[in-house]
Amino acid sequence: MVGTQDNTTMRNNDDKVIGRLRILGWSLVAILLLLPAIAMQFTDEVDWTISDFIFAGILLIGSGTVCELILRRSKNNAYRMAAVLALAAAFLLTWSNAAVGFIGSGGNVANVLYFIMPPIGFIAGIASRFKPKGMSTTMAALAILQGLITVLAFAIGLVSDENTFTILGINAFFIAHWTGAAMLFRQAAEKEQA
Repeated sequence: MVGTQDNTTMRNNDDKVIGRLRILGWSLVAILLLLPAIAMQFTDEVDWTISDFIFAGILLIGSGTVCELILRRSKNNAYRMAAVLALAAAFLLTWSNAAVGFIGSGGNVANVLYFIMPPIGFIAGIASRFKPKGMSTTMAALAILQGLITVLAFAIGLVSDENTFTILGINAFFIAHWTGAAMLFRQAAEKEQA
């Protein structure tokens, strides 16, 4: 009887935390969509078109919806953190690449390859049925792919000397996110097996 009450209390606490995260997350989505609209009233440097708002809305609402599904799918906190970390990396990679291009501007080969990384991760996730072990392998593969694309960009001369450290730092940031997600998914898989 006591064990049942403990489980119910833990479930209720978990639901409260998720409820608060949900409010925080959707508020952040609304703020991120409103900021450019407000900034456009005060400066000419922010000049978003309707298509910019549509793209941002799809990306933000899509990411929020996937985050909701992740939080509901698993009660394993390592899995949740890994999935949110991977989702944040995919979101930031897509957003920054679409906004200014990761390396240089425009559709050079490196930027196109960076842009297709999140869909590759999603397709690999579907193939592994989003199981922790398969997701761990997928995240490790994305970390390696991020590194390979960076090496390619340097090898074919897309990175200027003055941008070397910036490009290395940005890519290290994403490689760390993919690697962290891989480690957390592995931890979730070990917990699932135990």
